[in-house]
Amino acid sequence: MSIEDEAPQGLFIGGAWTDAAATFKVTDPATGEVVAEVADATGPDAVRALDAAAGAQATWAATAPRTRAEILRRAFELMTERAESLARLATVEMGRPLAESRAEVAYAADFLRWFAEEAVRIGGDHRVAPTGDYRIVTARQPVGPCYLITPWNFPLAMVTRKVAPALAAGCTMVLKPAEATPLSALRLAELLADAGVPDGVFNVIPTLSPAEVTGALLADGRLRKLSFTGSTEVGRRLLAQSAPGVLRTSMELGGNAPFLVLDDADVAAAVEGAMVAKMRNAGQSCVAANRFLVHAAVADEFTEALRERLAALRTGPGLDPGSQVGPLIDAKARDKVGELVADAERRGAKLRLGGRPVPGPGSFYPPTLLTGVPEDAPITQQEIFGPVAAIAAYDDEQSMVAAANATSAGLVAFVYTRDLDRALRVGDALEAGMVGINRGLVSNAAAPFGGIKQSGLGREGGLEGIDEYLEVKYLAIQA
Repeated sequence: MSIEDEAPQGLFIGGAWTDAAATFKVTDPATGEVVAEVADATGPDAVRALDAAAGAQATWAATAPRTRAEILRRAFELMTERAESLARLATVEMGRPLAESRAEVAYAADFLRWFAEEAVRIGGDHRVAPTGDYRIVTARQPVGPCYLITPWNFPLAMVTRKVAPALAAGCTMVLKPAEATPLSALRLAELLADAGVPDGVFNVIPTLSPAEVTGALLADGRLRKLSFTGSTEVGRRLLAQSAPGVLRTSMELGGNAPFLVLDDADVAAAVEGAMVAKMRNAGQSCVAANRFLVHAAVADEFTEALRERLAALRTGPGLDPGSQVGPLIDAKARDKVGELVADAERRGAKLRLGGRPVPGPGSFYPPTLLTGVPEDAPITQQEIFGPVAAIAAYDDEQSMVAAANATSAGLVAFVYTRDLDRALRVGDALEAGMVGINRGLVSNAAAPFGGIKQSGLGREGGLEGIDEYLEVKYLAIQA
């Protein structure tokens, strides 16, 4: 079955598939070939989607929590049943190896299951006022219609991470998926409708005009919430645009993750963790290890072991069973990675592996290793978003922590050490919303995902994730 047969390609508004005045092309980054033409939403289309969401809000909010939970559970079951076709679709539009897409589908489904369980646990509080003459009762209610903006690098999981808690809380929504990878989101719309999500509750509007669509929605007084995953630069603009309407905002923004290997680390375990933290999705992740800060006592051992592991990886199209590293999302992304590597070399870093674009079709960049990377190199201050490990050696723990914190980002950090007390001390000192201690993967539907400093506001997943879609109401009841 072709991708055209697998994925709907219209706008999904009010429970119906509709055309737009124009379409745009979706390409396979492994080949550069066009795989689909998707409806291109405009500002008026966005308003129609918000019409549908606002019209469905009261009914969905009043729907029994158990009913919402059962719909989410059914969506989890359907995603599990359709996992292989969803994985293949994600691989075609995003490029990563099929095994990684299968893992993403499982991760995406976990959010549906987790928030199915949380939907029936939305609580409140009851207490007597300190004065004793009345009772304080609090309840949590859905915030209202939401606008969700998701990135291209995890085209299904980044959607369910927002959609599942919104549905569980009783919110309706308009989703704008990334223009590079809209097909997975459109398939999700089809799946949620099959699971029983009522018309108008979930609307999807792909577009090549994000500023127009976003401007129309953020200016509409019916919208009450914005959730965005993407770059810090765009997040700042969206926060400014959200201020006039005093919208509730959730921002999962850029990272610059340090990966610390202390002198007492299990080096073999650190290399295993580095392969996960760096190479998942070819490094195209906000939680990818961006800077390897390695104690000088183990730097040579760690570097050589990591170089051998990276050199053994096979780069190729995601649907190729032997492929372990897929393409970057497009040629612009590949060229940016190449420029960062070349700049680091000019500043004195030593290229130990890779470092040159892969010839032929597709936007491939090979696994690359740099050592002796100076602290002022842009590659240490910007998200690489590619399969490049940049290593710098340090003589003491304090210097490593200081270097790790010398950034405006604060999403995630990784620490490898055999000493638990030391791990906790360093973990506390690191300025990050998440810290992986002796593991290279922190993402889990049951854990709160999010950062501090300029890496964002709010949390997704975990017990905290549903709070982003709820308001607290206080009732003062005369005793």
